[in-house]
Amino acid sequence: MTLRPLRILAVGRLRTPFWKDAAEHYRTRILRWRSLTETCLRDADPALSPAERIAQESRDILAALSPADIPVCLDERGRSLSSREFAQLLAALSEDANRVPCFIVGGAYGYDDTVRRRARHTLAFGPITLPHELARVVLFEQLYRAEALLRNTPYHH
Repeated sequence: MTLRPLRILAVGRLRTPFWKDAAEHYRTRILRWRSLTETCLRDADPALSPAERIAQESRDILAALSPADIPVCLDERGRSLSSREFAQLLAALSEDANRVPCFIVGGAYGYDDTVRRRARHTLAFGPITLPHELARVVLFEQLYRAEALLRNTPYHH
């Protein structure tokens, strides 16, 4: 199975040491099977209002997308998938030899509808709202779990 690289496009860096460690743990595991790039965009100025921050960060996300990206937004309003369904989606997204699955994680206030409209898929990790740093860790873990499922390795029970 030849798999395309993966891309993560996220607003802000992981700052909290335990989130950084957890993300790196799963990132390292994913890299055993396929390449992964992570583009971290700068948080908008905290002096801006939440609406202004959302607008600025959304513009930055759209500017950072490349024509080769297949945008997948992580958003509480998105569709929830089981881990097996997520693995199947990842496999389907990886079939296009000229495109790269690009998972988008917004900042602390999320992003606006311009980003959602640009996405091929909008997914949720359930109906709850997660802190954006935790959402990134969950994304890395679910990407690793999906890779393990696609390869029939014993990680997923």
